[in-house]
Amino acid sequence: MLTDARAVTVRPMVGADAEPVLAIYQAGLDTGQASFETTAPDWDRFDATHLPEHRHVALAAGEVVGWVAVSAVSIFPDNTASLALHAACGFRTIGVRERIARHHDRWRDTLLLERRSPTIT
Repeated sequence: MLTDARAVTVRPMVGADAEPVLAIYQAGLDTGQASFETTAPDWDRFDATHLPEHRHVALAAGEVVGWVAVSAVSIFPDNTASLALHAACGFRTIGVRERIARHHDRWRDTLLLERRSPTIT
């Protein structure tokens, strides 16, 4: 669903967001470009693996239309949308894990990205 960015609000994620968050998660997995996973975790697993103080949802007309959460991340090299978003947010590629795992019957690489905090010296 595309929406006018001015109509989108962001707030901290709460347990009541589980159903739409996991549905969006699964939609991303269904592309085959988001993760080695093929099935979204249940809420208990999601909750245990994402930092609670760094989870947010995007709302349009009161409906959850997106989410973000902090967790360890690697990206498939052909996920150009994710790479562009990370680059726009100041991330850079620092390494490649070649043939790290099989995914849909083929070996896949992942990229490691980082963004250094300007406040840490």
